[in-house]
Amino acid sequence: MKKLILAVIVASAALGVQAQRIKGSDTTLPLSQKFAEIFMKSNPSSKLIVTGGGSGVGISALVDGTTEIAQSSRKIKFSEKQKLNDGGKTAKEVIVAYDALAVIVHPSNKVTNLTREQLEGIFTGKITNWKEVGGEDLKIIPYARETSSGTYEFFKENVLKNKNYKSGIMSMPATGAIVQSISQTKGAIGYVGLAYLNSNVKAIHVSYNKGATYVEPSVANAKNATYPIVRPLFYYYEAKSESKVKPFIDFVLSPTGQKIVEEIGFVTVN
Repeated sequence: MKKLILAVIVASAALGVQAQRIKGSDTTLPLSQKFAEIFMKSNPSSKLIVTGGGSGVGISALVDGTTEIAQSSRKIKFSEKQKLNDGGKTAKEVIVAYDALAVIVHPSNKVTNLTREQLEGIFTGKITNWKEVGGEDLKIIPYARETSSGTYEFFKENVLKNKNYKSGIMSMPATGAIVQSISQTKGAIGYVGLAYLNSNVKAIHVSYNKGATYVEPSVANAKNATYPIVRPLFYYYEAKSESKVKPFIDFVLSPTGQKIVEEIGFVTVN
């Protein structure tokens, strides 16, 4: 992968084309990759390099000037804005899509419904066995993203109500790793962006009204606002480089770009 990125940069330099970099959120990664692929087909002189690493990594790269666009699954923090300001920079924010965050378990797990309170108990370590939430007598193994992930922070704020994750929780560097681990571990539970759902894992129906109604994570339920764990996905860029990134941003927000949002499995901005 590093050799491929280096080759693109070298080739771009030889052609007199300056590559634009998009870096950050692992959730947004497949979406940005598809945006870039289609955009470059229509704009052969443009070179876009898309990498993940987590929302915090992307925003740090924007602060350092090592990326043109930071992709993030959370809002930029005040401290990050301050670092940009200290460097004479101002961040511009664009919502490019919305994502429903799905809670997933192993396909053999008999539990289909969980309340927000039960999820809080599981991920903070108060609930440790599936029999406590209607499942079989089996130890619960919760998985989380690493702390630089916007998904990690969003889940903590929205689902755990800012309570700390259990100590020693299994921490994964990428969303794909969570899906793979849960598909191979009977007692496992974790959370992923909607676009990462597949037949190797089972999505939990979630209740935010203490069990009165349980809603399945889906694009339709995110759109009609019945599914409770939905968040915006952001692009951040430096205001002074707006003219450079604007053609790509305009494409992302265009009907063509938003059609890609639907195809990948996210929710459009309009």
